[in-house]
Amino acid sequence: MEGYIINLNKVKDEDLIVYILTKRNIHTLYRFYGARHGTINMGFKIDYEIEPSAKSTIGRLKDVIHIGFPWINNNQLLQLWQNFLQLFYPHLKDSEDIGDFYYDLLESAAYEWNKQNPKRVAIESYVKLLEHEGRLHKEFECFLCSQKIEASVSLIRAYLPVHEECTHTLSINIQGLLELYNNKSTLFLNDIEVERLWRVLLEGL
Repeated sequence: MEGYIINLNKVKDEDLIVYILTKRNIHTLYRFYGARHGTINMGFKIDYEIEPSAKSTIGRLKDVIHIGFPWINNNQLLQLWQNFLQLFYPHLKDSEDIGDFYYDLLESAAYEWNKQNPKRVAIESYVKLLEHEGRLHKEFECFLCSQKIEASVSLIRAYLPVHEECTHTLSINIQGLLELYNNKSTLFLNDIEVERLWRVLLEGL
């Protein structure tokens, strides 16, 4: 089966607990350290098998094959990808049947990651996630003061809309946000606005 590594925890010696996002759920598996094992890392997409354990509820990760992307050896793109993927484990760890949305979202993002600014890809993907979860606030009403936002809008964690003056944070042009929300495109956001939205995204899904 195939999946994305969204979290790694080191245990005794150099063994690992590996958390893998698949089409339907998150697999928690044990990976024994050994010279014959290939390198695995946060954010990698892998093909693998699960070997049940008689002594533990956690199966063993085996027969791992790394499925690469054209950009995987670009350290800058890989670092951004890892920063993005590490947000998914705390967001999904308590979910049981998560469906195929999150896996498909990462598949699409991975394909686009080197075709434009990856921060834009991540932001567009995040808006799709918020809409899927029913958390996308298209009505510009300030989360802090509950008053309508007429002109300058800013966003805080989970892209909640607020008045610029309520948070003293960078404003985002409303037309750019409408394009992002309606068409999942950052086309009308400048690089400074994209950087702001990326920083907000890193606070957590």
